[in-house]
Amino acid sequence: MRQCKGWSVVVLLVLLGLGSVAQKLPTRDEGLFQMQIRDKSLFHDSSVIPDGAEISGYLFRDTPKRYYFVVEEDNTPLSVTVTPCDAPLEWKLTLQELPEDASGGGSGEPEPLDQQKQQVTVDEGTELFTYKGNDVESYVATSTPSGLYQLELLSTEKDSNFKVYATTTPESDQPYPELPYDPRVDVTALGRTTVTLAWKPTPTGLLMGQPVQYCVVINKEHNFKSMCAAEAKISTDDAFMLAPKPGRDFSPFDFVHFGFDNGFGKDRGLTSNKISRAYAAKPRVSDIQKVCIGNKNIFTVSDLKPDTQYYFDVFAVNAATNTSTAYVGTFARTKEEARQKTVELKDGKVSEVFIKRKGSKFLRFAPVSSHQRVTLFVHTCLDAVQVQVRRDGKLLLSQNVEGIRQFQLRGKPKAKYLIRFRGSRKGASTLKVLASTRPSSKQPFPSLPEDTRIKAFDKLRTCSSVTVAWLGTQDRNKYCIYRKEVADNYGEEQRRREQNQCAGPETRRKSEKVLCKYFHSPNLQKAVTTETITGLEPGKTYLLDVYVVGHSGHSVKYQNKLVKTRKYC
Repeated sequence: MRQCKGWSVVVLLVLLGLGSVAQKLPTRDEGLFQMQIRDKSLFHDSSVIPDGAEISGYLFRDTPKRYYFVVEEDNTPLSVTVTPCDAPLEWKLTLQELPEDASGGGSGEPEPLDQQKQQVTVDEGTELFTYKGNDVESYVATSTPSGLYQLELLSTEKDSNFKVYATTTPESDQPYPELPYDPRVDVTALGRTTVTLAWKPTPTGLLMGQPVQYCVVINKEHNFKSMCAAEAKISTDDAFMLAPKPGRDFSPFDFVHFGFDNGFGKDRGLTSNKISRAYAAKPRVSDIQKVCIGNKNIFTVSDLKPDTQYYFDVFAVNAATNTSTAYVGTFARTKEEARQKTVELKDGKVSEVFIKRKGSKFLRFAPVSSHQRVTLFVHTCLDAVQVQVRRDGKLLLSQNVEGIRQFQLRGKPKAKYLIRFRGSRKGASTLKVLASTRPSSKQPFPSLPEDTRIKAFDKLRTCSSVTVAWLGTQDRNKYCIYRKEVADNYGEEQRRREQNQCAGPETRRKSEKVLCKYFHSPNLQKAVTTETITGLEPGKTYLLDVYVVGHSGHSVKYQNKLVKTRKYC
């Protein structure tokens, strides 16, 4: 056995800063290794790579970092694996040329510390392997001489994380799960918001009985070559605020934002010793997601966006050591939204449109003749809807519409108009739409006041009648009032179902009709009418509806009203 073993130990003791304490370095003496690997303080931020354990490190840009590894006997196998995380790395492995004697006189006394450090740092040694890139790369040798091995790493792009694993027993260790003969991830099913993935299981769990689970990473940018690269990206996305610049004063908002009591900002006094709760960042949807699914090798990713390209990576993870191996990732574009049938609008004709909850509907208007202007009428029957109008692809209009609205659009010869309606989140929507190029086209729907409520006069209630009032307009329109007896527990949800403004008097029973009358007033301040409804039962609840009918026959319903007659008179 060469004397270099004792010299190597001395050098490593210096690097570890352990002074003259006699501490045997980690080798594959299994009992000693298990004891040492549990002592995290031994390898934390040191320059020694333990035999048979993966370590994590951090590099500052353009600042090399060196690690050392001892091979105590000749003809020893050696495997060194480097995993870049955030950025490509340059790394090289060298065997240090160490002197045969620990000192010049051969007395066995160690040389002065400065001479030992100089010998290690100045002597470049024999270069065994070099690599530059962001792949997980390994140096493997079946037989190596004893000595001190130096691993030097450099990141030239940015500060970066990395992982290193070194072992002298690569055949028995197998720290990283083994990939199957076909390491590809396959897309087995593709939908608008889902993608199903499948891959062949790792033989590590089946043959060697090691606990293996799979983790799937989904993002929109690129595939990842290692789990550590994906986790570095996730950590970057989770960062929610940069540190304030030196000398910057904090405003009261800053203290509240970070979770401190707002009273600090009021009087700037440090009188309170109350500990505030920690600040919690608001959850947000990240561009990268990681899901660990146990030992299943089929997984369906859901809640994706239609017509969007995603990248999928699968990692086999050794649950005992947390080491991982990357499968060959894949990518796929989700399917487009199903193209809806476009409704053709006819010039001057009313079309009824039904929209599902949060759904969309497209209408196309292509005037035959040349035109200068297009008048668009929209009557929403239930909840408000969003309307967008494009002329030959150019956006002309985008806003929410409730009730009856009229829009004037500038025309263009041979222009085609695409109208898109989007439903509300509350429920399905129904509306009536009319588009016309005729300059003298009259309003197809009756005009409405701003307030379409029905007012009931409590003091005028009797056991058999109620008196109500509603507003009108300056246009002479026909008003029809209907009544319907309902249960005492008639609720708001039932009222909403009855509130379809597009359902006209023709949908009602003749027995529910009270009367119809014409009404208008040149003075809007006096455009109000009253009506007493008789023939009611004592102590009963009634639903009242008022319909206003326009010249073209289209009707609009006011907001319905619940009334109750007196039980005793």
